[in-house]
Amino acid sequence: MPREPARFGRITAPDRDWLAKAPPEPVLDPDIPIVDAHHHLWQRAADQRYLLHEFLEDVYSPGHRVEQTVFVQCHAMYRAAGPEAMRPVGETEFVAGIAAMSGSGGYGPARVAAGIVGYADLTLGAAVEPVLEAHLRAGGGRFRGVRHSGAWDADPIIGNGSEHPHLFRREDFRAGLGVLTRMGLSFDLWCFHPQLAEAVELARACPDTSFIMGHCGGPLGYGPYAGQRDAVFAAWRPRMAELAACPNVVVKLGGMMMRLAAYDYGVRAAPPSSQELAEMWRPYIETCIEIFGPDRCLFESNFPVEKMGIGWVALWNAFKRIAAGASEDEKRALFAGTARRTYRLPAPG
Repeated sequence: MPREPARFGRITAPDRDWLAKAPPEPVLDPDIPIVDAHHHLWQRAADQRYLLHEFLEDVYSPGHRVEQTVFVQCHAMYRAAGPEAMRPVGETEFVAGIAAMSGSGGYGPARVAAGIVGYADLTLGAAVEPVLEAHLRAGGGRFRGVRHSGAWDADPIIGNGSEHPHLFRREDFRAGLGVLTRMGLSFDLWCFHPQLAEAVELARACPDTSFIMGHCGGPLGYGPYAGQRDAVFAAWRPRMAELAACPNVVVKLGGMMMRLAAYDYGVRAAPPSSQELAEMWRPYIETCIEIFGPDRCLFESNFPVEKMGIGWVALWNAFKRIAAGASEDEKRALFAGTARRTYRLPAPG
C-alpha cells in the first residue's frame, strides 16, 4: 500500500466530500447506551473548528445512543496571559462552559463533557497542586484528571506528544503524579507501543493511581514501523498483558486512525466500511478485551481526529461489530459502564 509517512502523526481537517462517499450503513444495536470516553473540542486553523455544534452533528447522526461524553485535553483555549503553569486552566474553563450548555438540555439528550480531562505539567512536582485546584474550581464539578503525554519516538516523522523521551521515569513527574493521586484525580496515560515497558513500570510504582491507557496502548504503523504489522503486534501484546496485570489500569479502545495507519485515508477513493475497519482494528481491540476484561475496557471515538478517516456511524458500527460476541452485560460495560465508573460520571437522567 502506498505510504506517505508525513501524512500520519499530523491532524488535518476532515474532508467532508470524501467522507460522504462512504456507502450508507444502518446503525447496529441502536439501543446500546454509549459513553464516549475520549473526544476533543477545539478551534485550530480556520478549517479546523470542532465545537459543540460540530460535535453534536456527529453525535446525533441517526441511530447511536450517546448518553454522555468525556472531553480530553488537546491544548484548546489556553489562557493568553498569566503564569505559564496556570494557562492550561483556560481549557477547562472553555469546556466547562460547553458542558453547561449541553447540561441545560437545550442541545438534546447527550451530556457533552460530563467529565473533563485537562492538562497540568506534572514535572512541577508539589508545585502542581494549585494548578489542579484551579482546574477543579474551573470544572464546575466535572474535572476528573490530567493527561500529560509521554508519547515520544526518536524518529521525527512520528510526531511526538512529549518533549521528554522518558517522562514517566522522571522523579519530578512522579512527584506531581503523587499530588494528582492524593487529590483523588485520575491520569490518562498516553505513550507509543515501544514505550509500554515504561508505562508498566509507572503503573507498578504507583499502585494507588488510577491509570487510563489511551488508544489501545499506541501501536504505530507508519514511518519506521510501516510494513512491520506482525512485528509491532508481537512487541505490543506482551507489554499490554503486563499492563493488564496492574489492577489500577484500564484501557480505551479506539484512537488508532492516525498512529496505527492501517490504511492511507489520503489516497483511498472512499472511507472504509465499518466491517473493513473492524477487521483492521480487531486484533488490537479483541486482545485488549481478552486480557483486561470488559470491566476494564472503554470505547472512545477520538473525534475529530478519527474523522480524518471514518464517519461517526461507521466508527461506532465497527466497535459494535468487534463486540458482537460479547454478552449484554459485557456490552453495557464496554460501551458505557466502564467509562462511567472510571470517570466517576453521574447516572444519566
